[in-house]
Amino acid sequence: MKFIVSSSALLKQLQLLQGVLASSNTLPILDNFLFEIESKKLTVTASDLETTVTATMAVEAKDKGMVAIPARLLLDTLKAFPEQPLTFTIDNKHHGVEISSEQGKYKMTGFNGAEFPRSPQLEDPNSIVIPAGVLATAINKTLFATGNDDLRPVMSGIFVELNENDVRFVATDAHKLVRYTRTDVSSDKPASFIVPKKPLNLLKSTLSTTNAEVTLAYNENNASFTFDNIVLVCRLIDGKYPNYEAVIPKQNPNKLTIDRQTFLSTVRRVAIFSNKTTHQVRLHINGSQLAVSAEDLDYANEANEKLACSYEGEEITIGFNSRFLMDMLNNLEGDTVILEMSAPNRAGILLPGEGGEHGEDVLMLVMPVMLNN
Repeated sequence: MKFIVSSSALLKQLQLLQGVLASSNTLPILDNFLFEIESKKLTVTASDLETTVTATMAVEAKDKGMVAIPARLLLDTLKAFPEQPLTFTIDNKHHGVEISSEQGKYKMTGFNGAEFPRSPQLEDPNSIVIPAGVLATAINKTLFATGNDDLRPVMSGIFVELNENDVRFVATDAHKLVRYTRTDVSSDKPASFIVPKKPLNLLKSTLSTTNAEVTLAYNENNASFTFDNIVLVCRLIDGKYPNYEAVIPKQNPNKLTIDRQTFLSTVRRVAIFSNKTTHQVRLHINGSQLAVSAEDLDYANEANEKLACSYEGEEITIGFNSRFLMDMLNNLEGDTVILEMSAPNRAGILLPGEGGEHGEDVLMLVMPVMLNN
């Protein structure tokens, strides 16, 4: 089997796929890329059994066949080449791989491609089409709020809820929550499922380079994302997602409106002086003044700053974990943000101050921390 391919084009595709490779695989064959040639088309696959990504590209080839090539060795080799055509010659019997370039020849040991696990085929799936930009924004806005607790796997992914009027993406780790809604995308068939973090991270980096439409197909166990020349198939997280709507307080009479960047900079400075375990910052709001303070009693460190703001409601003192607050302020867009509160022991709600993208609705929730008076 023999084919000719551009070194930089192949490297670009393999760099998209390398995010799937696990550092330690149960099956040694998964440390390889699967190369399949058929009718002048090269299909490269990488998998860790939970997530499989396939990229297709045109090449010059006469035969058809398959081989598994060591991923790290091939990536390192391609990175060292300037742009040029490379000829791959594969010994079908012993799976040896020879790469010929303008400079010379390079040989490596490949493996039998038939041993590589097949990508799962989705049986009678439902599907929905989402613009790449919308999906990328939804992942960016929610992924940071997912949990890392192995005991609660359902919280380690993003909950996707398809409705007849909108599509929702929800992430929470029980301390913070993000609900991202798009009213410009909808599904004929209501459905919901939980997508794990790893495939979403891969999509996040890949979708930023395309303007394509993404076809999201799903059944009970798997989901696939197809766009351009790429197909990503992943196993869904099994389990029931918590009732996130029950956590969002509906009555929030205290409403603070403030410049987002100024608020973020203040929290960032003051947080340096907070307790290193709780990362607690205290907000005291009265009239048109917001006082942000933090202290670390163990080291007698303390910081206070005062900011002008617009506020409707009663005087309130509330504490938040500064890391969660900064994460949210970083992930909201717009010049101003609104912080809605009901009581010092109830969750605070962060909203963008002015309308974001058309059809977009973002709500972020952060749980307060107990103030040590």
